[in-house]
Formats: sequence, structure tokens, C-alpha cells
Amino acid sequence: MSRVKAVLFDRDGTLVEDVPYNADPDRVRPVAGAREALGLLRLRGIRTGVVTNQSGIARGLLTDADVRRVNHRIDELLGPFDVWAVCPHGPDDGCHCRKPEPGLILWAVGRVCVAPSDCVVVGDIGADVEAARRAGAHGILVPTPATRPEETADADHVAKDLPTAVRAVLNGPPQGRVLADERPIEAAYDTGRGRPR
Repeated sequence: MSRVKAVLFDRDGTLVEDVPYNADPDRVRPVAGAREALGLLRLRGIRTGVVTNQSGIARGLLTDADVRRVNHRIDELLGPFDVWAVCPHGPDDGCHCRKPEPGLILWAVGRVCVAPSDCVVVGDIGADVEAARRAGAHGILVPTPATRPEETADADHVAKDLPTAVRAVLNGPPQGRVLADERPIEAAYDTGRGRPR
């Protein structure tokens, strides 16, 4: 079994609280467990990135600069991320990068020099896991109140929260449909070499 070498996260609703068309860095709030989960990946040498649809740009509700400012704030709070991939297109633009199309994921794994099969994509809606599937990566759905029941039913792997999703990939691609890891996140940091500092 190959080792997971990169984990790509959806942004809104997965890493940070979903604020529709957010242009204000001061409104960025990480979801519970995000810092710890990302720290665990980085401790293991697993690359991290963000793949995000930002159709507010195409709709005229945001500018590229607005999105960059919000992303910079997320990087300050949760980063540094190895790669950022942003689709500025609307749902009817026919682009190859807007999730569920695989373009963002393929571009991001290319930037970090990882094969799609060694990558996991974590998101909160069906488009995230479908993009992973189309790219040849592994997808994990972390449902939120905005996730439709059919999206959860269709997902290959489902985790109750971000830390569970991350712990599930530490020793290889996700196994099983519903991922469960009830250890406190601190226990996952125990590498057998003493406590991390």
C-alpha cells in the first residue's frame, strides 16, 4: 500500500467556517480541530494544500485580491500550506478546474510533485470527493449541515470531523466507508519517539 504524500483540503466549510463569498479576512474562523489535524500531517512530512472553488469572482461579488487576502489570513492561522489552487469560474463557465472537475487537484498534485494516487482530498460536499475520484485521488467527505444526504451516501469514505479524516490517512489511503478513530488527537502524535515539543 502506498503512503499518503499529500492531503488537499476544500477551504470553506472544511478548513474554515463557511462565510458565503467572504471578502473579509477578519471573518475567517478555523473549524474545530483544524490546527491540530494540520499539525499532525506536517509532523509526519505529509504535504498540505487547499483546493477551492471561488465562483464569487465570476459573479462579481469578490475580486481576486479579496480571495488572496482571505487565503493569506487562512495561511496565517493554519499554514503554511504547500500549495493553493483556486478556481475563479462560475458553474456555467465550462472550465476544467471547477470541482467536481479534476483540474484543481491535478494542478495541485503537480505543484507538490505527488501522484494523484498518493493524495487524499478532504471536503464537505459531493463535488470535492467527485473531483478527487475523477483525478485518481482518494476522497474523504466530512459532512456539515450544508452536505446533502445523497452526497454522504455517495461518498467512498466519510469522517465525522477533520481530525478523524486526518488520522485515517496517516498510515496509507483511507480504509472503509465510515472512518472512525476515537483516540484523542494527542494520542495520534505519539510516534514512539517521546512526546513532541
